[in-house]
Amino acid sequence: MKNTILIVILLISLSCFGQQYPDFKSLRYDENYSFLKSDTTTDNWYKTMKFLPLSASKENYISFGGSIRYQYFYAENENWGDGPQDSDGYVLSRYLFHADFHAGNFFRAFVQTQSSLADSRIDPSPVDQNPLEVHQAFADFNFINEKNHKLILRAGRQELTYGSQRLVAMRDGPNNRQSFDAVKLITSKDNVSADFFYSHFVVAHDGIFDDNSTPERQFWGSYFVINKVPIIKNIDVYYFGYERTKATFNDGAGKEERHSVGTRIWGKTENWRYDGEALYQFGDFASKDISAWTASINLGYRFNEIKFHPELSFKAEAISGDKQMGDNQLQTFNPLFPRGGYFGLASIIGPSNLLDFHPGISLELSKNIDWVIDYDMFWRYSSNDGIYGPNTFLIYPGDTTTSKKIGNQLETEVIWQPNPYLYFRFESTWFNAGDYIKASGTGKDIFFAGITMQLNF
Repeated sequence: MKNTILIVILLISLSCFGQQYPDFKSLRYDENYSFLKSDTTTDNWYKTMKFLPLSASKENYISFGGSIRYQYFYAENENWGDGPQDSDGYVLSRYLFHADFHAGNFFRAFVQTQSSLADSRIDPSPVDQNPLEVHQAFADFNFINEKNHKLILRAGRQELTYGSQRLVAMRDGPNNRQSFDAVKLITSKDNVSADFFYSHFVVAHDGIFDDNSTPERQFWGSYFVINKVPIIKNIDVYYFGYERTKATFNDGAGKEERHSVGTRIWGKTENWRYDGEALYQFGDFASKDISAWTASINLGYRFNEIKFHPELSFKAEAISGDKQMGDNQLQTFNPLFPRGGYFGLASIIGPSNLLDFHPGISLELSKNIDWVIDYDMFWRYSSNDGIYGPNTFLIYPGDTTTSKKIGNQLETEVIWQPNPYLYFRFESTWFNAGDYIKASGTGKDIFFAGITMQLNF
């Protein structure tokens, strides 16, 4: 009750402000409120929170912010009817608060706490529940900090995200976002930017201030982005290295060292948007050689002159799976650290051993309300491999049937953002189980519905 009262008071206070601040970023450390040092408008508590000078010159300042998110979810026949079932639904809540300290243009420190709670959730996983942790705590040393030329060394606990978040994401969809203890060099000049990093994944535990990184999951790599390329507009080129001491796939368990090289072409025009990506993985798993790959295309066309500005979209992905049990090769693709809701917000299956065709349509019902409808069709790429969750956890093995059909998924969501601070989403998903699911378990159709409210400040 106290939390509700505080949120209502905060909402009333925020509604008094006009839109005078930049949009909130998904990576909150990318926000910059230094422009407020020259703002001569009357101070208010929100302006002071976003820009609190610590010196007469206002070159040293601290900025505060955060987000509060509540979600209610109901699932019928969760996991296709296998395992414990919840007839009442559950509530997820997430609280993120951060402080961002700047000392001139050459030093910066960022700290963020996270509390993710799962009320009435049966057997909550670390993705659902992580009571209270230091989610991020890093320092930036800005050797060069100019508008078109940067060289920054970042060290400490931090979120990582690259490209379309197919391989590396902050994992905002699930309740508990993920982070890494990392050292990263950030460079950019004119139309080219690049990151070079080495990290250990931070493992979530169900306690207070007990998360820790582990050398059992090491992650390193480089990511280049080239903008303003003729015709194709933007291109990404990257390499990721990943090592974990305990990996499990349909074809065994053991130590995994995997290397991913890929490229992405993306951009948009007045009507079109496009995003194509291809990558190859190689390395070693136990005594096997890794040879895996994926290719995807994501296209959209928006009818700007028609009422509701409908956008037709089409996505397709081919994601390799293991061809044969017991041989000396592993062809199962590993998506590394992807966004949680990879194929929709219900996050039922992950991107390994899949063929996926995904048409959709979105409508702009009003300036602040969007309606999205997606239809997804899934098959196994290889009939000898199983299907996996987003974290490569094996859901069902590959030898239950030769059928490749996993099922079809219909999803719809309505998104309402009445102002920059508030976000609401109403969603539902129906998953029609295919022959493979029916042969591998209970095989019931899934119905999933949820309501999300998020406050950013």
